[in-house]
Amino acid sequence: MATAQDFRRIAASLEGTTEAPHFDRTAFKVKRIYATLAADGLTANLMFTPEEQTLKCLVAPEAFAPIPNAWGKRGATTATLAALSAAELRNALTIAWQRALGKSTDGTIAGRRDRRRAHGRRD
Repeated sequence: MATAQDFRRIAASLEGTTEAPHFDRTAFKVKRIYATLAADGLTANLMFTPEEQTLKCLVAPEAFAPIPNAWGKRGATTATLAALSAAELRNALTIAWQRALGKSTDGTIAGRRDRRRAHGRRD
């Protein structure tokens, strides 16, 4: 069972991460925000690709759910911390962190072409 303290500790361990207020939440960012922690510490929102979101929600529906708005359609996902182990939380945060850095989950740089294709545009 992961906690808000686990979330902060893991996020802080990811290189370049900064923490700052973001509306009623706390944001964690590198080049851009990759996760936010709810004020009550029970849930967090993570920025995945739509494909990563689909996989997480299928594998662990008790832990992950798409945010029910346009952000959710682009991959924004709510994680219920109590439904995750610390290792599962680390994995999810790392995926979101890599995306924010512009890296794919296999560690390569996801360039402009990949982002354009994700939006249905061709080079």
